[in-house]
Amino acid sequence: MQIGEAAKATGVSAKMIRHYEAIGLVPAAGRRESNYRDYGREDVHRLGFIRRARDLGFSMDEIRDLLRLWADRDRSSAEVKALAEAHVAELDGKIALLREMRATLGALVAACDGNHRPDCPIIDGLEGRQLQHNG
Repeated sequence: MQIGEAAKATGVSAKMIRHYEAIGLVPAAGRRESNYRDYGREDVHRLGFIRRARDLGFSMDEIRDLLRLWADRDRSSAEVKALAEAHVAELDGKIALLREMRATLGALVAACDGNHRPDCPIIDGLEGRQLQHNG
């Protein structure tokens, strides 16, 4: 199948497929006489694997490791699990940071009257000034 068909089948854009080829995540596709890329069932399966890994937030380096493990039939599932556990820990850290960001921004929004006056605790907070609690 051509790149457009592979993109449609996997949910990976043609541009990203070309990028994955350029960085060696996907082997370069064979070429037809017309010079169009030609993707087979294995290529499409690999692209789907990459898309699902990206959907879970794995980095390109992690995906490269996962692909290596996927291809290694003598692999230990412990190595796959360790990689996934490390990613879960990374996601937990990002979630904690997002919660902290949410709490800070929520406090700034709550402190702002949102009226016609120019004073704005949100702007003050972004400038680095401390919130002043009245009452």
